[in-house]
Amino acid sequence: YSWEDHGFSLVNRLYSDIGHLLDEKFRMVDGLQSSAMAKRQGCEPSVFKRGIWNYIHCMFGIRYDDYDYAEVNHLLERMLKVYIKTVTCYPEKTNSEMFDRFWKQFQHSEKVHVNLLILEARMQAELLYALQAITQYMI
Repeated sequence: YSWEDHGFSLVNRLYSDIGHLLDEKFRMVDGLQSSAMAKRQGCEPSVFKRGIWNYIHCMFGIRYDDYDYAEVNHLLERMLKVYIKTVTCYPEKTNSEMFDRFWKQFQHSEKVHVNLLILEARMQAELLYALQAITQYMI
């Protein structure tokens, strides 16, 4: 069950044009420029962002057949994965000290970009679960 294949069309059917607004929101965060982060990790920005997005979806039990999850271990260092998991699963445990400690070599704007990716990926994962439940109910 994915946003592109199932979620977008169902949400548009339930509430006209909201799918376009949500899709634009997800694409806007994905389109933010973060080439410095990716270069430090030695990869393309889109690959780096996709790794973060898929890692978060994986935490929610959503896995994509066309993605090699071994890539996540190469793209995301351990401390970044710990930070992502904390913000995604335990946001109440996140504080400014944790924000400052994670990736000291990055600018605040780059850290904010990672946080936006985390929040949007989590929102999409939760939305997919709700939409899948609606689909099951409709069947």
